[in-house]
Amino acid sequence: MEQNTIRLKTRRGEFRVAVDGDAAAPALVLGNSLGTTLEMWEPQVAAFAGRFRLIRYDTRGHGGSPATPGPYSFDDLGQDVLAVLDALEVERAAFCGISMGGHTGLWLGIHAGPRFNAIAVCNSAAKIGTEQAWNERAAMVRADGAAAMRALADSAPGRWFTEGFAQTHPTVVQRAQGWIAGIAPEGYAACCDALAASDLRGCLGRIATPTLLLAGASDPVTTVADAQAMQAGIKGAQLAVVPASHLSNLEAPQAFDEAVLDFLAGA
Repeated sequence: MEQNTIRLKTRRGEFRVAVDGDAAAPALVLGNSLGTTLEMWEPQVAAFAGRFRLIRYDTRGHGGSPATPGPYSFDDLGQDVLAVLDALEVERAAFCGISMGGHTGLWLGIHAGPRFNAIAVCNSAAKIGTEQAWNERAAMVRADGAAAMRALADSAPGRWFTEGFAQTHPTVVQRAQGWIAGIAPEGYAACCDALAASDLRGCLGRIATPTLLLAGASDPVTTVADAQAMQAGIKGAQLAVVPASHLSNLEAPQAFDEAVLDFLAGA
């Protein structure tokens, strides 16, 4: 079984990529959320790599993928995924992303649908938050640097996990806080720029790729209503709700895995 973490040179720059599973299996790409790294997907590796050539990557400016000067756009973040696939010589894949990664999945379905067998858009929305809020966060991070990232790490549990989970799984929460605290401020801020500018609500009807919209029942950031709104705009899209907050793959891994794998099996 192939298993490695590499610094992959692509036509769009260098990215930290982990590849697990049989190289001959169908490819599945996993996209991380804002403020996390490809390690967020570790609970899924065993189940997903048993069926797929699993490709995890650090989004531009996150983890081991260098923070190039911002602002970024979702044209940038989506093209990055295509560049990773090209560098790995993968013609066609499935894609699963959470939050910012899920929004990247929507972009891919709109602009590069023929490259994908299926897209799972998890804990996301066609418009995440408000332009003003993202611009304010980007400005704060650029002004305060590492101190701002530590402050975001301190406040992240309330956005990412239910209170009950945070109390009973402190190790998971602390590890997630470590991811965001370690993100390069410019990489984080530049992704906030992308989220501020992107609104895909008017483009959802262009998605013809089989699509799963997965929501956390207790997610205060991207709600079940957001997923339902996307479902209304994407023909044939499926909806799944799991008992979790925003990082549903960490809080409810079994339910998350079952929903995604069942969808991919039927796509």
